[in-house]
Amino acid sequence: MKLDETQNAMKKIINTPNAPAPIGPYNQAVQVGNTLYISGQIAMDATSDDLVTGDIQKETRQCMTNLKAILTAAGMTFGDVVKATIFVKDMHQFSQINEVYGSYFDTKSAPARETVEVAKLPKFVNVEISMIAVV
Repeated sequence: MKLDETQNAMKKIINTPNAPAPIGPYNQAVQVGNTLYISGQIAMDATSDDLVTGDIQKETRQCMTNLKAILTAAGMTFGDVVKATIFVKDMHQFSQINEVYGSYFDTKSAPARETVEVAKLPKFVNVEISMIAVV
């Protein structure tokens, strides 16, 4: 797997072709020391650049697939995640999102998290998830 890594004294930029390319002036993730800050991921398929829409569980699964690709590119796993933020367009979909999200973590060691309802998300998707991981 080829990574596009830019180094300076404090931070390492992580970008992988296995997750959607950034759609603005940011990177998929930035690692500072042993901490990885992953930008919010939406339900965009990295191979086709198509949005996964129509089913909130499929959208959430695609977000998690993108997050996993970035974690993998940084040499980490979901077990290294210490904090997650979930942005949702409709809090009524929380239980469906939570069901998919929860399947990626062991309840006893799951990360801290907040879930926030917002008016709009990039590309008008229904869910966006960001994470912080530490090794």
